[in-house]
Amino acid sequence: MIELTRPETVGLSADRLGRIAARFNRYVDEGKIPGYLALIARRGKAAYLHRYGLRDVEAGLPVEEDTIFRIYSMSKPITSVAVLTLYERSRLHLDDPASEYIPGFRELAVFESGDEHSWRTVPAEREMTIRDLLTHTSGLTYGHMRAHPIDAMYRQRKFFEDAEMTLADFAAGLSELPLLFSPGTRWSYSVATDVLGYIIEIVSGKSLDQYFADEILAPLGMVDTAFSIAPEKAERFAANYECACDGFRLIDKPGESAYLRQPKLPSGGGGLISTASDYLRFAQMLLNKGELDGARVLGRRTVELMTSNHLPGGCDLANMGYALYSDTRSKGVGMGLGARHNLRRGGIRTETRHEGVGFGLGGSVMLDPAAAQILTSPGEFAWGGAASTFFWIDPREEMTAIFLTQLMPSSSYPIRRELRVLANQAIVE
Repeated sequence: MIELTRPETVGLSADRLGRIAARFNRYVDEGKIPGYLALIARRGKAAYLHRYGLRDVEAGLPVEEDTIFRIYSMSKPITSVAVLTLYERSRLHLDDPASEYIPGFRELAVFESGDEHSWRTVPAEREMTIRDLLTHTSGLTYGHMRAHPIDAMYRQRKFFEDAEMTLADFAAGLSELPLLFSPGTRWSYSVATDVLGYIIEIVSGKSLDQYFADEILAPLGMVDTAFSIAPEKAERFAANYECACDGFRLIDKPGESAYLRQPKLPSGGGGLISTASDYLRFAQMLLNKGELDGARVLGRRTVELMTSNHLPGGCDLANMGYALYSDTRSKGVGMGLGARHNLRRGGIRTETRHEGVGFGLGGSVMLDPAAAQILTSPGEFAWGGAASTFFWIDPREEMTAIFLTQLMPSSSYPIRRELRVLANQAIVE
């Protein structure tokens, strides 16, 4: 159980925090989302936790404090931390070419013209590096974007759809396809973090799930975070839903979910499940500069590097986003589409145009709240997942926020912007 302190003891107003429930309960009551959990912590103490609605509408089961959610791309910061634990041991370096670990990446070229059946390429200006993979400036993409011929090439390879595919198979398939752009020249949300998962396995000599357990999950006491759900925990697993014109519809039933089985391809980019309590421990570790309850996962300087803007010249995402081809596309998944679900929808895009928002080693970095037109602090580090989950840490205010629900795509409603405002307006000292 998460121990709560009185909001006033950490400089928050209980009355103002109450506005979170007033706003988000309406989403449930109006049939827009099935249920949710919101958690706010400040100065190392959880001060607000509200849960409302159902984790499984069909079974009539409520959202509980220990409900297990698909966190999809909130897996990415965890994978990034795992990479940085190897970096701290000098087992790899940020400027290492990815080809040092995956030889097939040595001769990658950039798409110039054509379609998914026949295309021309030009040589990449330089090789892809570890930092390019961490910052989504690698030239890779996601097949579900449906905005470029390369997306169709990814779909033809059935990445994340073939239950027998391994991380080695995945990397080999990628090495046969062109890049969207030369590494370091643009920003495009992509499978880069999954490539990093494979590199972790190569460098460490361990499976990705075992490395996570040894270096992050066990030290932090994240007991419910994994790539699959144990049978004894299955009853706590939430159903997953997709936004529909009349509300939402079930797309992944807990008792029949692929998460009941350990995957052959553990997706460091989007394959983890977790709870509010577990992710709070991970987020608080980052806010504490790498340490929690005596367990040090990263050094202070490493966390500072991770949460700094790494885009060229200190620019923001608005200046780095790739110009997508299609002008006729549906709402996108926002910050992250995970590996094991069936969206059954075309025209997916990512949110790549963000004024005032930079990107660190695995998450967004707030550079200018005024340019971003949002109530937050410079230096805020954040990311979210495809099913509308989200977290941020704010070093200036010593605050952490976590929002968990299960509704795809993440761009269905402005939940993330609203939660930032509702949480930050509650700061009174």
